[in-house]
Amino acid sequence: MNARTDATPPTATIDMTMKDASRPAPAAAPAPPGRRRGLRTLLMVSVPLALIGGGGYVWATGGRFQETENANLRQPRVTVAAEIAGRVTEVKVVENLAVAAGDTLFIIDPEPYRIAFEQANAALAGARLQVEQLRAAYYQAVTQETIASDSVAFLQSELDRQKALTDKGIGTTSALDTARHDLDTAREQQVSAQQGVASARAALGGDPTIETDRHPTVLAALATRDKAAWQLGLTTVRAPADGVVSQASSFKPGQMVSAGTALFTLVETGDSWIEANFKETQLTHMRVGQAAEVRIDAFPEAPLHATVESIGAGTGSEFSLLPAQNATGNWVKVTQRIPVRLTLADDAMADRLRTGMSASVEVDTGIERGLPGFASLFGVVHAAE
Repeated sequence: MNARTDATPPTATIDMTMKDASRPAPAAAPAPPGRRRGLRTLLMVSVPLALIGGGGYVWATGGRFQETENANLRQPRVTVAAEIAGRVTEVKVVENLAVAAGDTLFIIDPEPYRIAFEQANAALAGARLQVEQLRAAYYQAVTQETIASDSVAFLQSELDRQKALTDKGIGTTSALDTARHDLDTAREQQVSAQQGVASARAALGGDPTIETDRHPTVLAALATRDKAAWQLGLTTVRAPADGVVSQASSFKPGQMVSAGTALFTLVETGDSWIEANFKETQLTHMRVGQAAEVRIDAFPEAPLHATVESIGAGTGSEFSLLPAQNATGNWVKVTQRIPVRLTLADDAMADRLRTGMSASVEVDTGIERGLPGFASLFGVVHAAE
């Protein structure tokens, strides 16, 4: 009976266990106030120092790469025009057609120029014939001079004979005068023949043995023939370089064209460059030959390698139609931009590039800002050039 009285009932045991479980656990002991203040102070000091150190590092190692989004792709634009006048008989191009150097663009009616070429050929043949005639005339003049010289020699002997006969009283004075007159006439004919030889030699350019095609008359005819042949060749207009035809929508067969009149444009795709407008403050360390990276807005996933080719001679405002006049009282200093030309080193995308495309440029100047001068007094090694 005593053992039963001392035993704890099962229900009471369960109630006590549930009470113990529902009772909250005792709270941890709070940290000492000094420790919390030290942690807070450490965070307040270390975070600003980290930000300052990180910002200083970025600033010291920055400035090497100069960037701008004010850049465009450029390609040469050739104005296609006829060098001769005529009617267009055939057009081989359409708008935005890609052509190669030497491809036929259009043809001008060649018939008038073919006729002119035939006329020039006929004139050349006539000039050659004329030279042969001049050569024959020269030899004829030489023959006449020889005859005149022989006559002078013969009549001189006749005059001497008549003088001898007259001195002996055998000849008459009349016969002597006749012989003297005949000799004077022969001498005049000899002079005339000599002048004829000189004239015939001059007509042959001073050289009777000159080649026919080297005679001035023939040379002029040859030049006329060559010009006619050149103009005949100009009736077929060909592409001067690889490119894309533009502004040719209204160019049709039957159109009359004149020499030098612009007809359409050929954009050369084989020569592309970037024109980037940098702020004047970005040009401090920029030099010709420095490497650059170009990203065309249309193809941002394909960066292109480039090289600084040249730096503009002046700012854009200097070459504007109305340059800025700064000699005024309300002048405000504005950062100017200077065009920088970059040569593209990659040609893999040449067929996809179009003149005027927007681009972003990043030039590697190779020079970082470095730390200020006072930091070097404490032995701090800063980023070098």
